[in-house]
Amino acid sequence: MHLLLVEDDEALGGVVRRGLEAHGYRVRWERDGTSAFDQAAGGTFDLVVLDIMLPDGSALELLRSLRQGGLRTPVLCLTARGSVEDRVAGLDAGADDYLVKPFAFAELLARLRALLRRPAFDQGAAALAAGNLSLDPPGHAVRVQGREIDVPPREFDLLEYLLRNAGSALSRDQIVERVWGPGAEPRGNVADATVSRLRRRLHAAAWDGAIAAVPGLGYRLLGPEARGGPRP
Repeated sequence: MHLLLVEDDEALGGVVRRGLEAHGYRVRWERDGTSAFDQAAGGTFDLVVLDIMLPDGSALELLRSLRQGGLRTPVLCLTARGSVEDRVAGLDAGADDYLVKPFAFAELLARLRALLRRPAFDQGAAALAAGNLSLDPPGHAVRVQGREIDVPPREFDLLEYLLRNAGSALSRDQIVERVWGPGAEPRGNVADATVSRLRRRLHAAAWDGAIAAVPGLGYRLLGPEARGGPRP
């Protein structure tokens, strides 16, 4: 496995690189956002380990730009900030998991293994559909009424998971594990916020289905036939 490590702290970066290499990973170490973007955009890495607190403050913008450019490589963010708000900001920017400094190296390895085991939502190339909405997994495209709409990577993964389980009630923990990766800490508020953004986006595009709340559990995707017909 070939990893991209983005860490400006020389001491920590050196320890992490040596530890990863000792466990059989190939590691490219970059110390700033500009160099990291050039490397990551090439898409030749199996996973990116990204320090959120880069000296030029570019880490979250780097992550957003990579995701907007279509990069699907898993990203594990490292940060000295452990607040819910900081974790939410990183996850919404496109991170797949979060690890707060200081951390045990064994936990870093475990999180990397979990992300590398995570299916890339490749359970079939056929387009998924619900009412006037269709989702093309290989093409990473969402269309409503035949018109393609912009859906960020995290919301895309959420929508794909809901579509693959249309009609079934999915708990917040199930959603977090599937969309953010196995072993992720329960973050119901993050799931709720992502669902809310996705709902608004699809409503604005005039989707005739719905993502319905399941009280005390989570959410269920409904096509127009299940929600009583198309929206007036």
